[in-house]
Amino acid sequence: MGAWQPLPEELPAEVRHFVEQLRLLKDRTGMSLVALGTRTAYSKSSWQRYLNASQPPPRQAVVALCRVAGVAGEETERFGVRWELAVRAWPREPVPPVPVPAGGSVPGPVSVPGGEPAPGAEASVPAGHGVSAARGRDGYEEEPTLPWWDLLDEESSRQPAGPRAPRLLLYAALLAVVLLLAAVAGAVTLG
Repeated sequence: MGAWQPLPEELPAEVRHFVEQLRLLKDRTGMSLVALGTRTAYSKSSWQRYLNASQPPPRQAVVALCRVAGVAGEETERFGVRWELAVRAWPREPVPPVPVPAGGSVPGPVSVPGGEPAPGAEASVPAGHGVSAARGRDGYEEEPTLPWWDLLDEESSRQPAGPRAPRLLLYAALLAVVLLLAAVAGAVTLG
């Protein structure tokens, strides 16, 4: 569990602190990286990159780890703040531009992690597609694909209970009227 490889010396203090806290949280779960990958929908290799500071984890991965570790409330909020500070300070590698075929159109959005359209892509990419919607200006993906069980929680929290309640009340009233009419019709026929 605690046999982590040393973090690079050149890491900013915010990143070092965040990754150390993330490692402690992972150790607290008592799970292997494979088991953690299964429970969080982020692969073993992704967790290796996150926990060795090779790549910043998406916010949802941190939330998933907190959930698996049984962390809630203020402690989860503290991890969110640590994540924000670490992502801002995380060292960025320069990324080469994405090649665009000469004169051809490119299927889908074209951007480089810096958020700028690829050279020559302006004419062949529809307006508004230069930067992927899930990526920020620095190219960091904050909203990854979520596991289906997290999507159910979000979907149910977005649907207000208010409109459903009056509809159910209406259905119950209609059912009561139908049952009352059936009872009256039955009494008339028997009588």
